Amino acid sequence: MPQLNPAPWFMILIFSWVVFLSIVPTKVLAHTSNNDPNPKSTKKSELNPWNWPWY
Repeated sequence: MPQLNPAPWFMILIFSWVVFLSIVPTKVLAHTSNNDPNPKSTKKSELNPWNWPWY
């Protein structure tokens, strides 16, 4: 039964994991976001109360 011989399949498995672990993380880590967050200013915003009649 040749399917029980692990020699060719084990090398294919190892090679595919080497490719997966060497190429994919570099592509994922090289990705940059279009909307980089801006740091919030330390200046406190002034709150204006609303003058609406409630009825």
